[in-house]
Amino acid sequence: MALACFSAIGLSLPVVAGGLLVDLDPNWKEGEFALPPSPVEAGLRPFFVSSASPNRFYVDTNGVSVGSDGVVRYVLVVRTPGGAENITYEGIRCASGERRIYASGRIGGEWTPLKVSEWAPIGDNSYNRPRAALAYDYFCDGPAAPRDREHALRRLTGERDPGEPAGLRR
Repeated sequence: MALACFSAIGLSLPVVAGGLLVDLDPNWKEGEFALPPSPVEAGLRPFFVSSASPNRFYVDTNGVSVGSDGVVRYVLVVRTPGGAENITYEGIRCASGERRIYASGRIGGEWTPLKVSEWAPIGDNSYNRPRAALAYDYFCDGPAAPRDREHALRRLTGERDPGEPAGLRR
């Protein structure tokens, strides 16, 4: 993904996202958000990441939100075959193909905000594969975020709007 901005002459060029030309909002600001409740087993929705990974991946449906800033926020739960569990609160910005990890879950249900939490491109490598799967196979329709929480949950279950593609890769 490329973003070119020439502030000296006041010209910003469009970004190529998923093969589409998209003008990113130069005045975009991330909205306010609150850390969600700790995930509960009944709210965990499994999703497919890769047949190469032995881990199991879940999104806590109770922690899914779509902000007015276009960010899809969710709780990611990763479980290893040995029983280890990693819980993070994250965001995906479909318009720019970026992800951000806000906090990690701790035993006892508390959240620990990350000291360094910045937007970064979503790579399709093994570490970021769950985020790439959520962005490209579930939540995002190219650069478009789900309309609201209910739309995001429908996409997570695989339900698509009529005529909507199954996902676009950047």
